[in-house]
Amino acid sequence: MNISQLETLITISKTMSFRKAGELLNLTQPAVSAQIKSLEDEFKTVLVDRNQPVTLTDRGEVFLSHAERILAIVEELKERLYDLDQTPQGHIVLGTTTSIAIQILPRVLSYFQNQFPLIKTSIMSMASSQIYTSVENGQIDVGLGYLIERNPNLMTSVLYYDTFELIVSPRHPLARKTAVTIDVLRETPLILLSPDTVGRRFADDILKKHGIEPNVVMELSSSEEIKRMVEIDLGAAIMSKQSVASELRLGTLKIIPLTELEVSHPVGVIYKSGKYLNSAMQQFLSDLKGMPETNFISSE
Repeated sequence: MNISQLETLITISKTMSFRKAGELLNLTQPAVSAQIKSLEDEFKTVLVDRNQPVTLTDRGEVFLSHAERILAIVEELKERLYDLDQTPQGHIVLGTTTSIAIQILPRVLSYFQNQFPLIKTSIMSMASSQIYTSVENGQIDVGLGYLIERNPNLMTSVLYYDTFELIVSPRHPLARKTAVTIDVLRETPLILLSPDTVGRRFADDILKKHGIEPNVVMELSSSEEIKRMVEIDLGAAIMSKQSVASELRLGTLKIIPLTELEVSHPVGVIYKSGKYLNSAMQQFLSDLKGMPETNFISSE
C-alpha cells in the first residue's frame, strides 16, 4: 500500500468515476484500475463497486475513513518537517463573515503578508454560526467571528467587542428624531439579516422580549447588501456598528440610539483545540492576539 493508492481511492469516492479520477490525478484509467486492484488484492476484499456510477462498497467506506486519517497524518508530518526551518511558512484557510472580511482583514492581512511572505492565506466567507462547525470539522484552520458558544473541541480568544445598532438613511423619518423607544420598531419597515446570522438572532430575541412583531420587508444574507438597501431608504436595519463605520463617516447612514440594543458582543478568533499548529498558524494567531483592540475597531 502507498500514498498514491489512498489518494486514488479518495478521488474515486468523490468523482464516482475511474476516468474522472484519472483526469484529476493525471493518471490513465488503466493505472487507476491497477492501483485499486492492488489495494483490493493486498487487503483481500472488494473496495469499489465498478457498476456505473462507481461507488464504494461497505468495506470501501470503512477503508476510506482510515485512508483520510492516514493522509491527514502524512500532511501533519510534512508540516512538522517544514517547521524545522525557522522561517514561518505554510497555508492558512481562514473563515469569517463578509463584514469582518471587508472591514478588518485588509488591515490585518496586509501587515501579515508583508512580514511573512511565505505564508499563504485563503479566505472563505460564511455566517458566524457556520464558522464553529467549519473549524471543528477541519474545513477551515481558523475562524474570525462572533463568539457565540462554548465548545470543548475549540479554542477562542476575544479580539474586540461590537454592538448592533438601528441604522437608517439620513432621509428616513427616524433620522429627524432626537430620541426614540423600541416601540418604533412595531411599524418601521425592517431589512434584516438572514436567520442563520448572529445579528438576526439578537434582533429576533430583543423584538420577542418586547412583544414586537416586526414588519420585515426584506431578508438578505450580506451586510453589504443591507447597507445599500438602507442607503436608498427602503427600510431600517439592525446591524453591526463596525460594519457601517465607513458609511457613518461619509454620512450615508445614521445610527438611531436604542437602549435595548446596547449589548456588547465579543468578536474573536476560533481554532481547534489539540490540533497541531504549523508555523504559519502559530505566527498568525500570535499576531492576532497581540494586536490592540484599536487595530480592529474603525473610528466613526
